[in-house]
Amino acid sequence: MSFKLTDEQELFVDGVKELMERENWEAYFAQCDEKHEYPIKWVKELAELGIDTMLLPEEHGGMGESMVTLAAIWEELGRHGAPTYILYQLPGFSTILRHGTQEQIDKIFEFRGTGEQMFNSAITEPSAGSDVGSLQTTYKRKDGKVYLNGQKCFITSSLHTPYLIVMAKDADSEKPIFSEWFVDMKKAGIKLTPLEKLGLRMDSCCEVVFDNVELEEKDMFGTEGEGFNRVKAEFDDERFLVACTNYGVALCAFEDAAKYANQRVQFGEAIGRTQLIQEKFANMAIKLNSMKNMIFETAWKTDEGIATSGDSAMCKYYCANAAFEVIDTSMQVLGGIGVTGHRVGRFWRDLRIDRLSGGSDEMQILTLGREVLKRYR
Repeated sequence: MSFKLTDEQELFVDGVKELMERENWEAYFAQCDEKHEYPIKWVKELAELGIDTMLLPEEHGGMGESMVTLAAIWEELGRHGAPTYILYQLPGFSTILRHGTQEQIDKIFEFRGTGEQMFNSAITEPSAGSDVGSLQTTYKRKDGKVYLNGQKCFITSSLHTPYLIVMAKDADSEKPIFSEWFVDMKKAGIKLTPLEKLGLRMDSCCEVVFDNVELEEKDMFGTEGEGFNRVKAEFDDERFLVACTNYGVALCAFEDAAKYANQRVQFGEAIGRTQLIQEKFANMAIKLNSMKNMIFETAWKTDEGIATSGDSAMCKYYCANAAFEVIDTSMQVLGGIGVTGHRVGRFWRDLRIDRLSGGSDEMQILTLGREVLKRYR
């Protein structure tokens, strides 16, 4: 495949670059990170460019853009230090369109162009992380209503998002039947407890308790019993987006460190002229090149309809780890500056969480290993 973008894609990326260079966004990001605030001002600007609906078909008000275009935009945003991890919801319009009822679609589509958080999935529980089959949250039908009970934890965006798509099992079924419910977070019986995080602090993370939350049949999301199958595809998309985010901020850290290495003088010469520092940059460049190739190949395969869960798992595992190494090395080059308020410190904290969020390193290895061996059966 060719990495050359079309003229239209180049214009889209140029528009993003212009936005990022228009003002000092880093000061805003640092403030939002410190205060645990969602950067609504920045996301709204992106939404006004159409990035929130770029993957939607044109007949639904979108641009019908490709994953390759998205990867190129995430790269440009990342190299400017943008927290693209909070944009995981933006491609979510397509999820609602594929699986939601018309009422659910209308509710979510009201958020187009606003940049506001709209929904997220609630799957993880205290006793069920990677082992999704161990979920204990239940739904029970009674007197024409549906009642949701259980506890979710580490749920991203849950403090402010108006809707959660909650995975639960049928309390009345002898065999496990897992379905999803579109839950309005204003309903009675929902308790939120915010959790402190090491990184990714511009997005919330909560424990969520559902105590006899009353729902109706129309609140089911997708098809009953098909919850696992739907989220499997969503996991693949999420993992790919995590990889794009990781690569982008690693590129930013690398470029910050390279500029510093050419300017910082010690013992009469720039530190970039010493072999130890040059070796660091050689190794970082190899990792960045590998990440870029992997991401754009997977984006192309996704657009062609030939990507597998193994592709997204490979991207997620490699990029989360390689990007962390690049950022850690960049911090070493920056020295004291790197640990006293520089944005690379924020990246370092964020990347450590990304080896867990969206699926742990270990689960990516298992997914990839199974996919590789499947080819040789």
